[in-house]
Amino acid sequence: MASRELIAALEAARAAAAVIERLYRSNLAVSIKADRSPVTEADVLAERAIRSVLEAQFPDYGFYGEETGQRAMDAQNIWLVDPIDGTKSFVRDCPFFSTQIALRRAGKLVLGVSSASVYGELAWAERGGGAFLNGEPIHVSAVSALSEAILSTGNMKTLAASPIGWRRYGAVVGRVNRLRGYGDFLHYHLLARGALDVVMESDVNILDIAALSVIVQEAGGTFTDLDGGGIDLGTTTVLAANAALHAPVLAAMRE
Repeated sequence: MASRELIAALEAARAAAAVIERLYRSNLAVSIKADRSPVTEADVLAERAIRSVLEAQFPDYGFYGEETGQRAMDAQNIWLVDPIDGTKSFVRDCPFFSTQIALRRAGKLVLGVSSASVYGELAWAERGGGAFLNGEPIHVSAVSALSEAILSTGNMKTLAASPIGWRRYGAVVGRVNRLRGYGDFLHYHLLARGALDVVMESDVNILDIAALSVIVQEAGGTFTDLDGGGIDLGTTTVLAANAALHAPVLAAMRE
């Protein structure tokens, strides 16, 4: 049975979707933030809609939003929200963007909702409750050999700029069956439902991946940074895979 928190997170995702779908393909003005990432009116309004739902039902919880900032970050429970993860896709009329809502409790990510309403996918998970995509339970693949695996990568700019990092990445690429670059929410949804086997990314923010980490793990996968470390507020890289392949990929990168 879904918790009150998951029900609220799904309600908040629907509220954001109503804003996003209304403004998608409407030639919104784009501003550039200090980190050189774009932001639109849709980002801000969608986050306000999410925040309104969550804070009305859980006023004592902290909140960490991509657009509206942080509140009560020392609270036991903190919502982590990216209203439009993939704003660059959004402004170019490409449907590969999503709303990400996660809950962090006592330093652990325990709930995730990934809503890609324009693309037509809604994924969610709670610790111990399994993972779901459009209402159906999902599970990672059973592929156990790197030579049979499909690898998808996101933004690899940091690895490309580092000779050591690039060699580590190349050690994996040379051993897999297929290389793809779906990016953003999509390759994590594909991983969680068993349509591909490994995801590698650098240059991410915890708000991009918090919810997705819960979904992948509840689907039976393993989700760490590229060094095999756990996921938390300072995480900037990802190595996610089905349970059989995570260790071999990590070993290949360390050789």
